[in-house]
Amino acid sequence: MPTRIGLLSSAHLHAAGYISALRRIEGCEFVGLWDDDVARAREFAAKSGGEVFAQPSDLLSQCEAVIVASENRKHADHVALAAEFGLPSLCEKPLVATRDERDRMFEAVDRGGTWVMTAFPTRFSPAFQRLLQRVRADEIGPIVGICATNRGTCPLGWFVETAQSGGGAAIDHVVHVADLLSVLTGRLPRRVTSFMGNRIYGESWEDSALLTMEYDDGLFATLDSSWSRPKSYKTWGDVTMNVVGERGVIEMDMFAQAFDVYANSAMRHGVASYGSDLDLGLVSEFVSCVRTGSTPPISRDSGWNAVALALAAYESARSGSPVEVVY
Repeated sequence: MPTRIGLLSSAHLHAAGYISALRRIEGCEFVGLWDDDVARAREFAAKSGGEVFAQPSDLLSQCEAVIVASENRKHADHVALAAEFGLPSLCEKPLVATRDERDRMFEAVDRGGTWVMTAFPTRFSPAFQRLLQRVRADEIGPIVGICATNRGTCPLGWFVETAQSGGGAAIDHVVHVADLLSVLTGRLPRRVTSFMGNRIYGESWEDSALLTMEYDDGLFATLDSSWSRPKSYKTWGDVTMNVVGERGVIEMDMFAQAFDVYANSAMRHGVASYGSDLDLGLVSEFVSCVRTGSTPPISRDSGWNAVALALAAYESARSGSPVEVVY
């Protein structure tokens, strides 16, 4: 029997990539989707296939697990819906946008006797895995500092409607690298100093966010998580990490495997990527956990810890002072 997976909402840009990955996993069946925006659901189904369900219960009753790709502020409710049916979820990042949402989600998951895995596909990057291997082999000695970026183009739409997103560039992009830092260093930052601004688009939401994170042992890390790439930029953005150790430096550019493309039809500079499909790695791991009943490698706590850092960064930017991160 195939493993039957459904989709709760197609709001997030990553939804199509997740379903494409799902279709390439042997023995998996994409049941279909429910979305509170019917027009959006139909448009998604026309491109990616799958039945559109009128009610979430109609979909969930036919699934073994679900992928949640709704607007950020709806994650808690949609994971809770799946938990009512005892279904595990793969939930888009950020896992939640507030502490109250975290509590509501976790309580629902516990009541349902199930689990939720945070969608951090960057963990499955071969470049990051190689970086991790070299650091753990003590190739550069103890880490003393890390300079990281996750810059991108602004996705607009509901991403800049803070009632739905929970914020701007910071809540969208801090969490990916926050998670990678925790995996790489094996610990969490205790203090963050952040500066945010809106000088690019001039709107009420932040389009720029710069963080400096401090750890108990003196390690520090910086992160540029801005929507600083223009609409005409050659690709969506980047994830980079320069890791400085006592005996050397390792530089990682996660999406450097790409050809430059200059097409007269588009009259702009683009790229053609040939690197690994990180969505496939993420979804494959999720499906494996569903089938075996094993604990997901990217836990709900991992998702929350990344959000907690982003929330502390907002507080620091508002106050103009360093802030202790409360996990």
